[in-house]
Amino acid sequence: MRVLVTGGGGFLGGAICRALRAHGSEVVSLQRRRSAELDALGVHQVLADIGDRAAVIEAARACSGVFHVAAKAGHWGSLEEYENANVRGTEHVLAACAVHGIARLVYTSTPSVAHAGGDLEGVDERAPIPTHFRAHYPATKARAEAMVLAANRPELATCALRPHLIWGPGDNHLLPRIVARARAGRLRFVGSGEKRIDCTYIDNAVAAHLKAYDSLWPGSAHAGKAYFISNGEPIALKTMINRLLDCAGLPPVQRHLPYPVAYAVGALMELCYRALSLPGEPLMTRFLAEQLNTAHWYDISAAARDFGYQPQVSMEQGFAQLREHLQGAGRA
Repeated sequence: MRVLVTGGGGFLGGAICRALRAHGSEVVSLQRRRSAELDALGVHQVLADIGDRAAVIEAARACSGVFHVAAKAGHWGSLEEYENANVRGTEHVLAACAVHGIARLVYTSTPSVAHAGGDLEGVDERAPIPTHFRAHYPATKARAEAMVLAANRPELATCALRPHLIWGPGDNHLLPRIVARARAGRLRFVGSGEKRIDCTYIDNAVAAHLKAYDSLWPGSAHAGKAYFISNGEPIALKTMINRLLDCAGLPPVQRHLPYPVAYAVGALMELCYRALSLPGEPLMTRFLAEQLNTAHWYDISAAARDFGYQPQVSMEQGFAQLREHLQGAGRA
């Protein structure tokens, strides 16, 4: 079986590549930069941007299925950047499936497509998609998810997974940012920090993707549908952040910023960054303030029912594995 993974050079994409190779699959990864780890795994790498239609179509040649993981994430950037990666990139993947007669496509979406600014507590996939978004990331991911689900047909079975806050050993996004800001003394909780969130340990995120793919065929229960994915263990944001810092050998964060202040600061920073064309990204935006001050936890029973997803690594086990990994990296 030959499978294409877009974004194989990233945290989740790379972990999916490892799992597929462990199962004996031939893997092609499309990403922008070469990965020594994927080389060692025997993954064929196509170095190209997901916005390059011809490159995506060529990468998918002779593949029987696709994991479309590549995306531009985060809370800051131009609309063009998000459109190119998340919308046009998905259009190109769908075109590749059509050109090569690929039968299965699993798309990595995000729970942010259902975030309208308020708390999401125990919601399932019936939660409506907002008509307005505060940031380009959820807006473009929502459009891409809708395209993937609409493409489900007898010739191509599709589904979308919405894993929330993927973390664990090898994380090159969430944990490094938290650690860097904590060390710089710039990490604060917005509001009380007691709102509960769902997180997804990396091994569970990978297992969800493989489970969905293995049983995805035209007419299968999850074809043409989207699913929330998490550990199913809601935890206070404050607790989660401090447990991650503890794994990294850092003291807990105690400082808080009132939500109205954080929201106002975010609005001001957005204005300054746009007006002055400042490099990098602002420490706070309105979207980020909302995310940090609202509950985000989900009913994942549909994924269990329709394709057998069950978290295999608990939060406690994940913290232990992350601590061991970081301690080992520190000794290296």
